[in-house]
Amino acid sequence: MIRSALMNVMTAAAIKAGRGLKRDFGEVENLQVSVKGPGDFVSAADKRAEKTLFEELSKARPGYGFIMEEGGTVEGSDKSHTWHIDPLDGTSNFLHGVPVFAVSVALERDGQLVAGLVYNPATDEMFVAEKGQGAYFNNRRMRVAARRSLAESMVACGIPPLARARDHESFKKELSAGMAKIGNIRRMGAAAMDLANVACGRFDGYWERGINSWDVAAGIVLVREAGGFVSDLSGGSDMLTKGEICVGNEAIHRQLLDVMRKA
Repeated sequence: MIRSALMNVMTAAAIKAGRGLKRDFGEVENLQVSVKGPGDFVSAADKRAEKTLFEELSKARPGYGFIMEEGGTVEGSDKSHTWHIDPLDGTSNFLHGVPVFAVSVALERDGQLVAGLVYNPATDEMFVAEKGQGAYFNNRRMRVAARRSLAESMVACGIPPLARARDHESFKKELSAGMAKIGNIRRMGAAAMDLANVACGRFDGYWERGINSWDVAAGIVLVREAGGFVSDLSGGSDMLTKGEICVGNEAIHRQLLDVMRKA
């Protein structure tokens, strides 16, 4: 496990935010049957978790900037450091009582992602990585899977929701191309967890478009430190600005990129 001061700060903040989410998650099932539904409740849970993360990280590292899903961008006096925070990645899963969601925290230093954490409070799974220090899952070292063929692989993806109907046709082309080459394709509904699952070898690869920095910043560090390859869908390194990502071990990443380019 990584015992650095930075990781201690990140894990403490995530566990505290996760404690509230776990409590709130226990209430979601009851809200499913109400007329109003759980939407407002989940939004409040999301904001409470983000507030906890913001307060804890600000206290431990004064002056650092923030890029947050709910709170937007907060400029810090320290221009070299920025936190990328998603307090509840997998909101729809949370809303429907599906225990696949996560707190995601990453630190960017001078334009480079240097630390990442993904924590699922429902299962108490903690994935952490720091640049040059490796990646760990609940204190065990993580490595990406070693499969070399897409036909033998399980690959995660993101499906654009109804709110992004304009992207449906292009995704159908990618999915069709993927189904012709990939052994199994999965949609789990939480980008941070998809990346964590690639890092620990559960999934062999993952691709998605229409994502934000807070969705994937932490997972990028996890995958890289677990020996994986990460790029945008053109093979470049503009994942955060282009809002797209492709990951896997060296062979799977290369093959998956080739499939998506030809879709």
